Amino acid sequence: MVHGSDSQKREHLPKIASGEVHWGQGFSEPGSGSDLASLQTRAVRDGDDFVINGQKIWTSGAHHADWFHVLTRIASDAPKHRGISYFLVNAKAAGITVRPLINMLGDHEFNEVFFEDVRVPAENMMGEENRGWYVATTLLDFERSGVNWSASGRRQVEELTKYARETDGANGRLIEQREIRNGLANLRIEVEASRLLSYQVVWMQSRGKIPNYEASMSKAFGSELGQRIANFGMRLIGLGAQRIDANDPGAPLGGSFGRAYLRTVPGTIAAGTSEVQRNIIATRGLGLPRG
Repeated sequence: MVHGSDSQKREHLPKIASGEVHWGQGFSEPGSGSDLASLQTRAVRDGDDFVINGQKIWTSGAHHADWFHVLTRIASDAPKHRGISYFLVNAKAAGITVRPLINMLGDHEFNEVFFEDVRVPAENMMGEENRGWYVATTLLDFERSGVNWSASGRRQVEELTKYARETDGANGRLIEQREIRNGLANLRIEVEASRLLSYQVVWMQSRGKIPNYEASMSKAFGSELGQRIANFGMRLIGLGAQRIDANDPGAPLGGSFGRAYLRTVPGTIAAGTSEVQRNIIATRGLGLPRG
């Protein structure tokens, strides 16, 4: 929306909005995670094409993707944050191999993606050559908007509240225990705070602005809130929360909180760790010097 050429916008944005196509994000590499600018995937000009070689990892949904965003390095002698170029790559192009990475729940969500002499038309570069880092940070700012955290958090708190009202403990209904009642109330307050942080980001986007530290605030608070809700749910439900099979009729709340307890672990890592978000908030939001 921000950096694409007119032809790229015409071709891709309507299909993204309609859900006709799925995209994978080829950013992280085995040796380049939080230090993303150290990436080593190469793109070499060959006539009207670029030829890409390298490996990406933790690509969510790559096995369903029609297209990839791919960060590459063209200028080997440029400073780390320079020399990076951003390409739109057809996921069905020859030379692309997707290998599944199974998570701790036994689910297939993540993948590693290999690029071996993948030819990409030069017109599929987005933004200027060697200025792809700035395109990527815009994408990350949008990715970190975080309305999903408050939406799922509200649903989870409502489920736990209903469970506490309907379930007896050693001293009556769980909801009658002060620490449980207060804990649920605190989580609901945090959900509302998360919602307002994400609404701030949406408001900025509606005005044509690009959120930066605001998106990092939403992402850090929302992803950490997801962990707090999952942890509270595990303690509230007790040992039965370890039964995480959704088809297990004896699993409380369908095993959802045991799964959430595991799923929210990568939530504070993906799209930039909480430490990265705090650095952005400190430097861009508070104007503090870099350590």
